[in-house]
Amino acid sequence: MEAFIFLLYVVPFLLLVYGAFMLYIRPPKAVLLASLLGGLVMGVINILVDMAAYASHWWHYTFVQSGLHNPSDFQLQLSNLFMKTLNTLHVPLPFYLTPIFIYGSLGYLLIWRFWSGKARWFSWVLLIGIPLFSMYRDISGGITNGSYQVWENVPMATVATIGMWLVAFYLGLLLFWLRARKTPFVALSNEEEPNQVSASKHAPTMSK
Repeated sequence: MEAFIFLLYVVPFLLLVYGAFMLYIRPPKAVLLASLLGGLVMGVINILVDMAAYASHWWHYTFVQSGLHNPSDFQLQLSNLFMKTLNTLHVPLPFYLTPIFIYGSLGYLLIWRFWSGKARWFSWVLLIGIPLFSMYRDISGGITNGSYQVWENVPMATVATIGMWLVAFYLGLLLFWLRARKTPFVALSNEEEPNQVSASKHAPTMSK
């Protein structure tokens, strides 16, 4: 993947999707902050494992410097900053917005949102599906050389990837749930009004 493409197009789209779901879920402030804490833990674990993988020659990241025709000065500075952090830390820092906001914070909030209702099955799908999907995506991309990760040691990279996602996702979930379980999801009043109105229409009335 090209550095420009991710920074200028993917990151704004991820934040837009995250904001749209926040308008739908409308979590209390305490629950939102707890989800961000869980997502941050997931992102930090991803960073640490990626650094360890680079030092141990399990995998490393590779990017194309430029992906736009006649880029502006701002775009060049943004791309140069991206590449400098990659060359210094050996991890693509903007990439961790995805585990922090999407697989972490949003995933945890959706689990919390549907846990206390009839759609609890969807929470279970997310509980199992998010780490499994993340493992499959990284392992398949690493084995087939179809991702931005270049795998150098396939057996160790596979084990590290599985362990990373299990620890990162469920540790973040644990921290989130310890703070959010005392605040179950409650539907907004405007979601209950149609039921209240329909019930009032069928309620018996007293004659004079």
